[in-house]
Amino acid sequence: MGHTFLCVLQFFLLNTIFSSGYAQDAVLTVEPNWSSFFAGQSVTLICDMKEGKDTDWKYRWNKDGREFVQYNSHKRFTLQPLSTSYSGRYHCFGFHSSSNGIKKSNIVSLTVSDKPKAKLTTTIIPVGGSVTLSCSVNPSSGWKYYWYRGDQSSELLIRHNDVFNSSGQISVSQEGQYWCRGGRGEPVYYSQYSQSVRINTLAKPKAKVTAGPTIIPVGGRVTLSCSVDDSDGWKYDWFRRTSNSNKAHVVGKENRDIRVSQGGIYRCRGRRGKPVYYTDYSDEVTVEITG
Repeated sequence: MGHTFLCVLQFFLLNTIFSSGYAQDAVLTVEPNWSSFFAGQSVTLICDMKEGKDTDWKYRWNKDGREFVQYNSHKRFTLQPLSTSYSGRYHCFGFHSSSNGIKKSNIVSLTVSDKPKAKLTTTIIPVGGSVTLSCSVNPSSGWKYYWYRGDQSSELLIRHNDVFNSSGQISVSQEGQYWCRGGRGEPVYYSQYSQSVRINTLAKPKAKVTAGPTIIPVGGRVTLSCSVDDSDGWKYDWFRRTSNSNKAHVVGKENRDIRVSQGGIYRCRGRRGKPVYYTDYSDEVTVEITG
């Protein structure tokens, strides 16, 4: 009776495992462990039988339910270079040479898209002499960004001349034609180059002084105003010197307007931002005292 029960149980287990023809406990993984790839990259499929030695098995690869690679002795199979036609559902089979057993793996889906193109955008600071460039590759992550000035064959921008940020942005003050592209992985896989952006150097602004009457009686005062055309956010520095000296002294900070009762030669400049950006000095205005 006991012997009969063991035979029935053994038959039941074997029937369960091979009812579809295969034991489904092989494991299929991919390197790198992504599900989305781009044309030109490579991916390695790895079929692990989880039993015995790798050399005891022969491996077969299926794509979308059809045989893709016939039985062979390699548990790793590399697809390269990838193209969009490699998108699909993959699984592998293992055939054990001694027991004639067959195992089937899980299914892994791979999506291969056309090679992406980097996107270059700019945010211009109208006055201040610098431009922020932003590079991105969408929709994906894990990219590092490479910047070029000139043409696509140019060397990478020199790092101490341009500020590099992990967000894919740089701040540049030199005019020229700029490009970028993304790279990720080892070995590095590069996106297509972005479109180019032409940056022209903006002229440095000049402060302007305006005044009421510049000849005032003893005890009188005159108001001087400093401005920078077509922009805001400035603070102002005021300077005064005498006709007998070229050395100027600071007579005011922050305010656009100052009231002065002392004769002399005045000028101003604007400043803003961090690090501080200064305009050119204004023309000089002479204030005379009479009486």
